[in-house]
Amino acid sequence: MTKLLLCLHVLAAVLAVGPVTVAASMFPQALRRAHSAPDDPAALATLRTLRRICRVYAGIGMAVPLFGFATASSLGVLGSGWLITSIVLTAAAAAVLGLLILPAQDNALTTAQVAGPNPAARLAMLTGVFNLLWATVTILMIVRPGSTTGA
Repeated sequence: MTKLLLCLHVLAAVLAVGPVTVAASMFPQALRRAHSAPDDPAALATLRTLRRICRVYAGIGMAVPLFGFATASSLGVLGSGWLITSIVLTAAAAAVLGLLILPAQDNALTTAQVAGPNPAARLAMLTGVFNLLWATVTILMIVRPGSTTGA
């Protein structure tokens, strides 16, 4: 059962978090394009598509910590420092996505074709923080300080 949970956890991470990181990373550049060409309907359509990918896959991404907790419980490592650190970083990444990136994308979409300040740089920075948090969690999951596997 542990192997199945681990497989589901890794698959959920790859298939859910991956698209969010890519779409969120592409959004600032698409926003710059939309601001520079306010009459281009394709630029606005691209923004809508990227935002939708982020929203849908963020929801699907809720499976990652669920399968992660189940796997950790099955392995008996819920109290491990590396896992607790990963949980905190995952919560931080989720907060950055849910409280900062997604609302900023919504706001940017409503003002994409209006003259004014372009929030693309702030969105790029937030996305970079989100990606760095997930990269750190991934490294912790692979290295697992104190692991008995030797990997």
